Amino acid sequence: MAARAMNRGTDWIKSLADAKPLSYWLDDPGKPQAQPALTGDERCDLLVVGGGYSGLWTALLAKERDPGRDVVLLEGQEVGWAASGRNGGFCAASLTHGVANGLARWPGEIAKLEELGNRNLDAIEEAVARYSIDCDFERTGELDVATEPHQVTELQEFHQELTETGLADGTELLDADATREQVDSPTFLGALYDRRGVAMLHPAKLAWGLKQACLDLGVRFYEHTPALELSSSGAGTAVRTPYGRVFAQHVALGTNVFPSLVKRVRSYTVPVYDYALMTEPLTDDQLASIGWKNRQGLGDSANQFHYFRLSADNRILWGGYDAIYPYGGRVRAEYDHRPETYAKLAGQFFACFPQLEGVRFSHAWGGAIDTCSRFSAFFGTAHKGRVAYAAGYTGLGVGATRFGADVMLDLLSGERTERTELEMVRTKPLPFPPEPFAYTGIALTKWSLARADDNGGRRNLWLKAMDKAGLGFDS
Repeated sequence: MAARAMNRGTDWIKSLADAKPLSYWLDDPGKPQAQPALTGDERCDLLVVGGGYSGLWTALLAKERDPGRDVVLLEGQEVGWAASGRNGGFCAASLTHGVANGLARWPGEIAKLEELGNRNLDAIEEAVARYSIDCDFERTGELDVATEPHQVTELQEFHQELTETGLADGTELLDADATREQVDSPTFLGALYDRRGVAMLHPAKLAWGLKQACLDLGVRFYEHTPALELSSSGAGTAVRTPYGRVFAQHVALGTNVFPSLVKRVRSYTVPVYDYALMTEPLTDDQLASIGWKNRQGLGDSANQFHYFRLSADNRILWGGYDAIYPYGGRVRAEYDHRPETYAKLAGQFFACFPQLEGVRFSHAWGGAIDTCSRFSAFFGTAHKGRVAYAAGYTGLGVGATRFGADVMLDLLSGERTERTELEMVRTKPLPFPPEPFAYTGIALTKWSLARADDNGGRRNLWLKAMDKAGLGFDS
């Protein structure tokens, strides 16, 4: 697709002229006012660190489980400002970064993982309705689209595997004509249609709505309050902040891509920077030209993949392809924008949808994803079970973080549940090596994945060795 884009000349560069360097989702006049920072000392039953989905769901579910539980949430900047306000707005049922990854890693419990994932997505839909969260929730499904002949074969083989393992319910294999009846691009050669397992939503509004639901239940928020240090304190814990401390019986860490307060956890994740564009609203004629009537999310089947979907006001979000790992694994604001990636994405957009020539982009942004070597979340405890953590969602955390919140609360309570008995929950991924080995290995993996895309999907010796070791790199 990229090569075809380059043949179109550079007129599409003009489409970026007015793009704001800001997440479209966060550029909203309805953004709530931040709560004041913590000054002085606080005490609570449960302290939640992190104001993204992971922390918000943990605080909300804790109050639902026990309305009398005293819960405090700390956020270093503002609720939803990081990955929770910058993602594509795909809320997937999968807890394993897709069923293919789950089948490869936990074949013996994949049926249970899929059941739990579907129940989790149902629960998110129910919570959105129960708390009247206005976040444009649409359970429209997703198309995994083939844009190269070898990808058609791979989708056919995968659908056959789903059928043989009893996991194909709700999925449909589409040929090129059937795919283009759903969404019309000359690059589409076929697709696997998941009709119920993915919802579209406005990610920042989900975060803001969860915050308001928590406030209504009595959760105390302190924003612009980074958690600096975690230590034991008597029979509980103490978390130091710039202007005070919080003493808590239990702590749940939802810091994800940011360095964990439990230092031994840090080597399990690396930050991967992902980038996206948002178009201006399409006219009725423009929307008709691509025939996108059912409003599904889409992703292509390449290793270097794109994801794209319609917003409530009929803009197209177009993101992905580049996955940038900064040397040393640092998370810095300067990495949030990458003009060379925006230019690449714009060219690829018009290669996919040439009928939209002349459309301009209103927003361009990036952000860091916490990826781990098995692509899906891992869990654990520290400080004699008084601290729980979840991290490593690798880009599918919009839905899976609610499941992770339940796991953290189970672990803190000491309960044995259907969640804590899972091998996925009881085991951890392989950690990433120190520098320069991490950067070198990730660079070699990215190069190999790009070669596979250009070589009929054939994986070289490096990728085969990584597969055998259960290691990977994704966003």
